[in-house]
Amino acid sequence: MKVFEKNNNIFKLLSEAISEGIIVVNENQVIVATNGSANNIFGYETDELIGEDLNILIPKKHHTSHKHHFKGFVNHSEKRHMGAGRDLYGIRKDGSMFPVEAGLNPFAIYGNNYVMALVIDITLRKEQEEQIQDLNARLEQRIEARTEELHHTIQELQEEVALRMEAEAKTKESLKKERDLNELKTKFLSLVSHEFKTPLSGILTSATLTGKYKETEQQEKREKHLDTIKNKVKYLDNILNDFLSIERLETGKATYKFSQFPLSKVINEVVYDANMLLKDGQRINYPKDIDEHVIEFDEKILELVLSNLMNNAIKYSGEHTTIDLQVYYENNILTITIIDQGRGIPEKEQNFIFKRYFRAENALLDQGTGIGLNIVKSHLENLGGSITFTSKENEGSTFSITIPITHTDKS
Repeated sequence: MKVFEKNNNIFKLLSEAISEGIIVVNENQVIVATNGSANNIFGYETDELIGEDLNILIPKKHHTSHKHHFKGFVNHSEKRHMGAGRDLYGIRKDGSMFPVEAGLNPFAIYGNNYVMALVIDITLRKEQEEQIQDLNARLEQRIEARTEELHHTIQELQEEVALRMEAEAKTKESLKKERDLNELKTKFLSLVSHEFKTPLSGILTSATLTGKYKETEQQEKREKHLDTIKNKVKYLDNILNDFLSIERLETGKATYKFSQFPLSKVINEVVYDANMLLKDGQRINYPKDIDEHVIEFDEKILELVLSNLMNNAIKYSGEHTTIDLQVYYENNILTITIIDQGRGIPEKEQNFIFKRYFRAENALLDQGTGIGLNIVKSHLENLGGSITFTSKENEGSTFSITIPITHTDKS
């Protein structure tokens, strides 16, 4: 339940950023968490639904059957799109019934099973479908009534048919976009629950073990577990920053601050942090002759870009390998290249490497969200830069970024 407590910023941040309603219930169908959209859809105040039975949101005539379906769903533990082939309805606080669409996603946290429902009010869609049906009915009536005047009315009928087809095409396209969006958001929620579960479990384990080492001579063991907690917290913080970056990029709220700074300052910070992540025998070749170079760019964005590429190089390379960091200047363009000796990217998947949430088949067992390179590419392009790469499976990858070393106004 700790994940869904009122003061839990992680759940609040993730759920309130989504326009659709989110309802989380436990194995007993008791509501343990909702977001603002769910409260608005069903007409309840904040936290008013917490502790209530799920049946409060379901028409009474479906209570018995829904309880049976819910148990079967929990036993099978698989993601499911509800309502396939039939209509679903919800009940608001004022007793009014309205059509809904819902997707279900089971998950477990701290040994407890939960089901997350993504709920959408589809009243408007139902009205559009009725309008199309009405349009078809009226069209057929007009065809029958004007059969004798076919020669004079054929142009009008063609226009009506065109309007009907256009309306149907728009509705189909709208439904397709809705489904694609729902799939993306369901994938997002599943990804978040998975990526947060492992570090949270590690933090809990290390915190528990730290409390057992109370003697002075056990300080080294305490520090080891405290370092683990720090690393896990930093990993969670990086994930949250990535999700916030996506939100700002999509809504056009990303802002950039240009300043002059030594290139060596950013390089040193990136390499220092990367050294903490090195595997046994790994080493980084520091670039030469960069101490005197001062550039004008967004310092935080450059650090984010280089940290992402450097961390990937370390993560996907084996022990006793070398990572080269190279810097070049030419025609007021700065090029920074990171070369690793890692597992590389399969050739058939290289066209998708910058797609959000995409992960290559040979990296699926490693921790990661699949959004880092997408964010890097978006920021660089917004600032007049670019990113390219070459890679060969089992031999390594080379990623290169290019940026203008003086500010170019993109507003």
